[in-house]
Amino acid sequence: MSGNEGNANDAYWKANVTHIIVSLVIWFVVSYGFGILLVDPLNAIEFGGFKLGFWFAQQGAIYVFLILIAVYAIRMNALDRHHGVDEQ
Repeated sequence: MSGNEGNANDAYWKANVTHIIVSLVIWFVVSYGFGILLVDPLNAIEFGGFKLGFWFAQQGAIYVFLILIAVYAIRMNALDRHHGVDEQ
């Protein structure tokens, strides 16, 4: 293994871990922050006839999780193509 290949692997994994950390931070903020900590201030806002804090705790967090999964898959496919490790 050449030194250049090791740097490419390091860059790939650094980008991968960065994507994971960003996704986990968003997941934490939405589920714990919006659904638990900020529920009272968010309940002052209505969304679709429901209080926003309640909506985030019951529905919004699930939608955000699904979006996170889709975005992660798309970004990882792009990262794989960029580093030449895609499955095609």
